[in-house]
Amino acid sequence: MPELSARRRQLVLAICCMSLFIVGLDVTIVNIALPTIQTDFHTPVSGLQWIIDGYTLVLASFLMLAGSTADRLGRRRIFRIGLLLFTAGSLLCSIAPSLGWLVAARVIQALGGCMLNPVAMSIITNTFTEPKERARAIGVWSAVFGLSMALGPVIGGLLVSSVGWRGIFWVNVPVGIAALILTTIFVPESKAPRARRFDPVGQLLVIATLAGATYGIIEGPHRGWHSPLIIGLFAMAIVAVIALVAYENRRAEPLLDPRFFRSTPFSGATVVAVCSFLCLAGFLFLNALYLQDSRGYSAVHAGLLTLPMAAANLLFAPYSGRLVASKGARVPLLGAAASFLCASLIMTTFTPTTSLFIVAAAYVLMGAGFGLVNAPITNTAVSGMPRTQAGVAAAVASTSRQVGSSLGAAIFGSIIASSANFTHASSLCWWLAAGCAVVVGVLGIITTSSSARASAARTAAIFTGSDAEPRVTVGQTS
Repeated sequence: MPELSARRRQLVLAICCMSLFIVGLDVTIVNIALPTIQTDFHTPVSGLQWIIDGYTLVLASFLMLAGSTADRLGRRRIFRIGLLLFTAGSLLCSIAPSLGWLVAARVIQALGGCMLNPVAMSIITNTFTEPKERARAIGVWSAVFGLSMALGPVIGGLLVSSVGWRGIFWVNVPVGIAALILTTIFVPESKAPRARRFDPVGQLLVIATLAGATYGIIEGPHRGWHSPLIIGLFAMAIVAVIALVAYENRRAEPLLDPRFFRSTPFSGATVVAVCSFLCLAGFLFLNALYLQDSRGYSAVHAGLLTLPMAAANLLFAPYSGRLVASKGARVPLLGAAASFLCASLIMTTFTPTTSLFIVAAAYVLMGAGFGLVNAPITNTAVSGMPRTQAGVAAAVASTSRQVGSSLGAAIFGSIIASSANFTHASSLCWWLAAGCAVVVGVLGIITTSSSARASAARTAAIFTGSDAEPRVTVGQTS
C-alpha cells in the first residue's frame, strides 16, 4: 500500500468507522423492535430468536473466512462487497413480507457484515503503520462502536414508534451507499504478502457445529427436547466438532488451528468471550420483551430506559483499554465479572413493578461489565502469540464473541419459550448469566497467572518453529 497523507489516512479511518457504526447500531436497534415485529408477524418467541441468530450465526461462521479472503483477493474489494451486501440486506429486511423473508434478509446482511469489521480493521492496521498513530485510530474505532450501541436503543425506539419497525433498517441504506462510494474513491487496495489457504472442509464443519447447536436450542421447546430432529441436530454438532479437531490437526494451514488451545490465556479468552457475549445478547433479547411486553412501555421509552446500559459501556470501554495497558488483563476481567454478577443477581428479582431506579442500576452494571470485558478478551487471546499468529488469534476471539451472541439469544429465548410465566423464566435466565459471570471471574485469575503465561510461551514456541519450518502433515508437504 502506498504511503498516504495524514488527511487521507483520517479519511480512510472515517470511512471504516462508517461501516462499524451501522454494524454496531444493528446490535441494539433490532432488539428494541422485536416486540413490534412479533405482533406484526404473529410469530412465537422462536421466530424472534431466528431474527437475531440468523444474523449472528452466519457472522460467526464466516468471520475468519472473510478475513483470509480479503488478505488474498484485496481488502478494499472484499470491504466493498461487504458494504453492498449489508446495504442490500438491510433494504430487503425493510420490505420483508413475512418472518421467513426477514430471516433470509438478515442472513444476507450478515454475509456483508462478516466482511466489514475484520476487513476494516485490517485496512486501518495497514493504513496507520506508526504505533502511536495506530493506537489513536483504534481508540477512535472503539469509541464509534460504543457510540453506535448507545444511540441504537434511542434511534430504534423513535423509528419504531414513528414509522414502524421497518424504519430501523432504512438507517443503514444511505450510510452504506455513502461508505461504498467513498471506499471506491479514497481507500487504496492492499493484500497480504502471503495469504492463508482456503479450507473448505474446515469451513463446512464450523458451520455444521454452530448451526446444529443453535437450531437445536431454538427449536427444542417447540419440537420437544427428545424429538429425533433435536437429538439429531445436537449429535451432528458433536460429530462436527470432533471431526473439525481431527481434520484441522492434519492441515498445514488450518482455518482453526487446535494447537492454539494449548495456550491457557487463549483458551480462557475464548470461553470468556462466549460467556460475556452470551450475557450481553441474552440481556438485549430479554430487555425488549421485559420493558415492552411485561411492563407495557412504548418502544421509545424502552430505548430511553436502555440508554444507561449503553452509556456505561461507552464510558468504561476506553477505561478498560487503559487498565489493560497499565495493569494487565486481570483487573478489568475481574471488574467485568463483578459487574455482570451484580447486574444478574439484581435482575433475578425483576417483576413488572420493580422500581425503575433498581432497573437502571442493573443496566448500568451490565453496561460497565461489557465495557470492561472487551479489551482484555483480545489482549488475553493474543498474549504471548508470535506476531505472525496474532491476527488469527484475534479473529478467533471475534468469532467467539459471535458464538456467544448466538447462544445468548438461543438459550435465553428457549427458556422463555418453555415457560408460561415470563417473570419466573427470566429469573432463570439471570441465574444462568450469574453463573457465566463467575466463570469470567475465575478465568480472569487463571489466564493471567504465571503458569498461564508459561503455557502461552510454550505455544508460541510451537508456532515460531512452524514459521521457520512449515508443518508437514499426513499425505501433505508444504
